[in-house]
Amino acid sequence: MEVYLDNSATTMCSKNAAEKMVQVLREDFGNPSSLHKVGVKAEEYIKEAKQKIAKTLKAEEKEIFFTSGGTESNNLAIFGSVSANRRRGKRIITSSIEHPSVQAPMAYLKDMGYDVIFLNVDREGLVLLEELKDALNNETILVSIMHVNNEIGTAQPLGEISELIKKYAPGALFHVDAIQSYGKFPIVPKKLGIDLLSVSGHKIHGPKGSGFLYVKDKTKIKPILLGGGQQKGMRSGTENVPAIAGLGVAAFEAYENLGQNMEHMRKLKEYFISKATEIEGVTVNGKIDETSAPHIVSLSVRDVKSEVLLHSLEEKGVYVSAGSACSSNKRAVSSTLQCIGLNPNLIDSTVRFSFCPSTTLEEIDYALGCMGEIIPFRRKFIRK
Repeated sequence: MEVYLDNSATTMCSKNAAEKMVQVLREDFGNPSSLHKVGVKAEEYIKEAKQKIAKTLKAEEKEIFFTSGGTESNNLAIFGSVSANRRRGKRIITSSIEHPSVQAPMAYLKDMGYDVIFLNVDREGLVLLEELKDALNNETILVSIMHVNNEIGTAQPLGEISELIKKYAPGALFHVDAIQSYGKFPIVPKKLGIDLLSVSGHKIHGPKGSGFLYVKDKTKIKPILLGGGQQKGMRSGTENVPAIAGLGVAAFEAYENLGQNMEHMRKLKEYFISKATEIEGVTVNGKIDETSAPHIVSLSVRDVKSEVLLHSLEEKGVYVSAGSACSSNKRAVSSTLQCIGLNPNLIDSTVRFSFCPSTTLEEIDYALGCMGEIIPFRRKFIRK
């Protein structure tokens, strides 16, 4: 039996999304910038995808800009907004547990002389709102906070964060990395006071190499890619029409049955945690109540290294992650686990399980059974 429980790293492309992509690749393959009917047909796919995505966010079509994925969306949001607003100030605020595609741009901007503030989090991974309040001032031009942490699944209170920004730094832009939350939560940027929102296609059963950035109308932001002026000059380069078309289908499917999917994954998560923690030495990291992501579980397994457990599960056909799949192929110490104050002895003994709407209870039970065999067996080889 094979059980894929690494859906936060990537998801299987949905059948409908894949079929739509093949249709565009093989039949409607025109360049959307071409004026003839083949090009116009390609442009129609882009418009259709925009319509579908905008509807999921209760946004306007003109506020959606397609990118190559989450990393580009985050970079465009950060560098584009900072470049457009640098005369207003130099303070940028983010959290200490952001994804590398936010951490790296922030480190670069800090080296360039910007006043970058990294907010601490509590033991559940929640941003300390009092620190945010104290950091906000008239010099603040951008606040970038991820919605759902990709390692532990804690979801930040976006509404409360937005209210603080409006009150103490009304001129600042609010960027949200929603790569792990889009398709798993209802998100209405205008209601939450979000100016910029990043999404990646392959996290929602769309194709790799696809994504988008929501940019609230009239938000001051400059492009970081210059060229032919596609997408109103915001993101030059011939649009990846097959990927965009597939992303539109995936977004529609993610929100068509959102409530049902959330409930299904939440039940699996609660069941999985209740059974997994019955195994000696297994503990859960992050916030696990109904406010947390329904699809992510971070487990620390005392005295069993994460890579040992990962490969032992792999031998039985169960696929999980030993951390973020996006940092590099080489394991690095998790800054998220460090920042939540996890015991150093457990940081390298932590694995992430992540579900999707098609994950079954039978698969969960199989994975639990494998863990129940592997963990006690591996502990026998520990030197006392």
